[in-house]
Amino acid sequence: MTTSNTPGTGDADPAVREELARLRDSIDNIDAAVVHMLAERFKATQQVGHLKARHQLPPADQAREARQIARLRTLAENAKLDPAFAEKFLNFIIAEVIRHHERIAEDTVNGTEPTPSAT
Repeated sequence: MTTSNTPGTGDADPAVREELARLRDSIDNIDAAVVHMLAERFKATQQVGHLKARHQLPPADQAREARQIARLRTLAENAKLDPAFAEKFLNFIIAEVIRHHERIAEDTVNGTEPTPSAT
């Protein structure tokens, strides 16, 4: 008979279920922190996008992107994280940022740029 409310742990020893729950709680906390950090990062990149649009700078900066990728790969290696994974993750974020910057630039050209308080 199992008393666990956690799917997939039915016959596990209670101590194992407790440890699994503790670890999963930690993972959930980390996931929440990652989401909040990404939200803050995107708030900052939105401001960059508005600045670039106002000064007619291109949405992408390949030299900076290359430096950031190299920097992130080094950070990943030092943290014992697969650098290729870190690079894929950053490339995904960069692509989204560029998409936002392109939209902001288009809105600025069309005169539909939102006010700073709306972003």
